[in-house]
Amino acid sequence: MPAWCNLANFFTLLRLLLTPLVIDAIVTGRHFLALALFAAAAVTDILDGAAARRLGLATKTGAYLDPIADKCLLSGVFLAFAIAGTVPLWFVAIVFGRDLYLLCAVGIMLKFTPVRSFPPSVWGKASTFVQICTAAVWMARNMLEIPLFSALAWAMLWPCAAFTLWSGLHYTWRGMQVARAH
Repeated sequence: MPAWCNLANFFTLLRLLLTPLVIDAIVTGRHFLALALFAAAAVTDILDGAAARRLGLATKTGAYLDPIADKCLLSGVFLAFAIAGTVPLWFVAIVFGRDLYLLCAVGIMLKFTPVRSFPPSVWGKASTFVQICTAAVWMARNMLEIPLFSALAWAMLWPCAAFTLWSGLHYTWRGMQVARAH
């Protein structure tokens, strides 16, 4: 069996497979299902990292797939919110735009430098965590229709946008340093 075929990568692939189901549940207004599937996908993010670190199952494939799975899930969720008319477009443009920008930047680095490793930064991890929390609160808001969740969901957009933008700037700075070194 190939080295990439392991428990950690299974959890990452499971997150990728759950993504279209979460998106469909959001767009079709099945809020409880969306939240349950999203929670399962978030758990796979925790489990793949734990398996990779604690069980020594880290692979190059996993290092590439994990951030792709995160980006697909979170960008997909926020795009689904926009399609459903829940989250404002400016916010989705920030989240999706940053992810698209990072994808293009990695493509440029792969083409023009020998760099093949793109480890996550502390700000990237913080941004992912805040995006997960924001998405979960928006799903809870849509499901429960409680004014407190609505107020909290709207309030979370601003710190989430700030973390997303800051992490994009930090990755740009880090990428420029790496490119200069090569």
